[in-house]
Amino acid sequence: MAKFFINGKNRLCGEVELDSAKNALLPILAASIMVDGKVTLEKATAYTDVEAMCDILRALGGVVVRKGDNLEIDCSMLDKCEVSHILASPVRSSIFTLGPLLARLGKAKVAYPGGCDIGLRPIDIHLSSLRQLGCKIVEKNGYIYAEKGKPLTREVFLPFQSVGATENIMMFCSLLPGKSKIYNSAKEPEIVDLANFLNCCGAKIEGSGSDVITITGVENLEGCNYRAISDRIECGTFMIGVAMTGGEAKFANAVSKHNSALIEKLKSCGCLIKEGEDEIFLSAPKRLESFVELETAVYPGFPTDLQPQMVALGSVSKGCSLVIENVFENRFAYVGELLKMGCDIRFKSSICIIRGKDRIFGADVVSTDLRGGASLVLAGLVCEGYTTISRVEFIDRGYFHLEDKLARLGADIKRI
Repeated sequence: MAKFFINGKNRLCGEVELDSAKNALLPILAASIMVDGKVTLEKATAYTDVEAMCDILRALGGVVVRKGDNLEIDCSMLDKCEVSHILASPVRSSIFTLGPLLARLGKAKVAYPGGCDIGLRPIDIHLSSLRQLGCKIVEKNGYIYAEKGKPLTREVFLPFQSVGATENIMMFCSLLPGKSKIYNSAKEPEIVDLANFLNCCGAKIEGSGSDVITITGVENLEGCNYRAISDRIECGTFMIGVAMTGGEAKFANAVSKHNSALIEKLKSCGCLIKEGEDEIFLSAPKRLESFVELETAVYPGFPTDLQPQMVALGSVSKGCSLVIENVFENRFAYVGELLKMGCDIRFKSSICIIRGKDRIFGADVVSTDLRGGASLVLAGLVCEGYTTISRVEFIDRGYFHLEDKLARLGADIKRI
């Protein structure tokens, strides 16, 4: 297993070219199941989660070829409807294949998804919504067996703004005759990006990014060339890292409105931030003020995927900070590793209190999940001495060659 070896206390300065968003690419890849013809995804970053989804498409009978930074996908001859435990266990986004398989083949057998252990992420909203749309679903032996049927309704009301459920329903309804609506839909930028991709293929989707999405079913979808949006979580992670080290950097291919909640917090910590049309510039003081209070929420609120990184930031800022986690009940699993570095953090249930310290120290730590692992990397950048982070395969799921990008900004980090 690979490890990161970090010698801390270097300022991060320079320019970061952001990759395509992992959480946009994964549902787009799943949506390719429904497309007749070739899809070319430009600048499709080879995250391990993305490669796992490509393996799923190949197992279903699709042809997926990587040509440099691009992915060429042809699911015209796709004829299998089963996603096995082996394929589903590494990546939670395997559940995104359920709606497209039902739309394309009329049936599906999908194993329960895997992914990071950050708490319960139930798929009951996915299943109940598809049942409302006429699908017959049976859960047994670790699999979801589903068949397409006659819709009971064409209006789905989500009890929670679930990103995954919104995406699954939107994909399924794209080939469902007539007009369907999703109420209380998620508003994340990745939802809008998926709708834009489907529309590029010939779908008729309106209202993405709002409370109500309207889908008018079409007979078929055609291939297209498409480039997914940049990764707002990667952008946020690097912005936090630059801020923690008192550095300055430009973030190219960045959409500032996608990270407005983070930008507001970093400004309150003393950072100077300038927002351009497709770039962000950040300059940080030598030591940050605390962000005082942070509460995670669905978009456009503060993203749970940047909460661990902000806890690392609070650990070296002046004063105390409070974090309330509202999305995942096991999101603080990484805190025990930050404590090994000398951070002063107390947490119980969904609340975390951080007392910032002048100095923290390198240690041997273990990545517990994707974003928790990123928080350990950021803490290692400001530690005195050496930090070794093991189980970086978690980090690779959502950051592509993280160590190379950090090294180009001036970090002393190596993969060993």
